[in-house]
Amino acid sequence: MDESATSEAFEAQRGRLTGLAARVLGSRTDAEDAVQEAWLRLSRQDPDSIDNLSGWLSTVVGRVCLDMLRSRRAKGETPWEEPGREWLVSDDVDDPEDRAELSDTIGVALLMVLESLTPDERLAFILHDTFAVPFDEIARILGKSPDAARMLGSRARRKVRGAEPPSDRRRQREVVDAFLAAAREGDFDALLRVLDPDVVWRVHTPRGVTVRLGADELARHAAL
Repeated sequence: MDESATSEAFEAQRGRLTGLAARVLGSRTDAEDAVQEAWLRLSRQDPDSIDNLSGWLSTVVGRVCLDMLRSRRAKGETPWEEPGREWLVSDDVDDPEDRAELSDTIGVALLMVLESLTPDERLAFILHDTFAVPFDEIARILGKSPDAARMLGSRARRKVRGAEPPSDRRRQREVVDAFLAAAREGDFDALLRVLDPDVVWRVHTPRGVTVRLGADELARHAAL
């Protein structure tokens, strides 16, 4: 397989790989970085030595995502990104208003629960329960036995199912609306009324993670 054919074969997989990585990482930007890293590794590999390109790429992306999750956890980082289409509910839900409400609740709630899982639990749960990847393959990505991978998936599933329901969605929307109003109109006082005094805000930027502590600091930044 020449370079052009390899590139074409990879591009045919890019959408699927990005969707997989976005589910695992909870960030479209990080997912694109993970997929790009997979391409770099493929470009250094003899493609004729790969029997199953789709499986090989899934394994590489899974391992890259795992490394990113472990690094993020070690640094205490959390991605700040609006849930994208990868979290939207099924097209089987007909009513647009119901779809919007379900998407909002599922996207935010699931991301919050996933952040509580260990990197290994998160990868095992998403690959198996969302993408139906067999535990034998997940075990190879994790560097563990199939039984250990199965146990990680089961533990993650229990945590997800046993998680407390998200706080009142109207309250969440109130905070979001107040933040947007502060950003657009400089309504500093309205935002202060809905923020916890000890709120912590972490944001990923190209230069690293920006952390803002306290309602006053966050509201002042939003109102600028």
